Amino acid sequence: MKKINLRELYPDVYTTDFFIDVTEEVMETIRAAERAEAAYERKMYRYKAQYSLDCENGIENAVLLKPQTPEIVLEEKQFQEQVYAAVMKLPEKQAKRIYARYYLGMTVNEIAEVEGVDPSRVRDSIRRGLKQLVKYFR
Repeated sequence: MKKINLRELYPDVYTTDFFIDVTEEVMETIRAAERAEAAYERKMYRYKAQYSLDCENGIENAVLLKPQTPEIVLEEKQFQEQVYAAVMKLPEKQAKRIYARYYLGMTVNEIAEVEGVDPSRVRDSIRRGLKQLVKYFR
């Protein structure tokens, strides 16, 4: 068993020395982590890296994308409900086409094929419906 000082590992948590006994296995894991961190810092210094060397694990996204607060989630939900209600106030064909295009992710050609009409009619119908929606939210 080896003794380690937790203040050295966690200086923000332990303000005074706090020694504990750990197994060789745990000690080797701690040493491996320290070696990996030192190697990372050497790479950063050696290659004058201004970017992350470990771009595959999502650390950057976790830092950039802040967790949503309950207020933001509620506002987004209310906005989605308003948009859905506005879409349902459109004429039936336009509402179905906009719903298929933006909620179901269908292409204009797929919608036209299902309805058996020319794609330009579907495209124009969706465009007119979106113009009406813009007026609804102004």
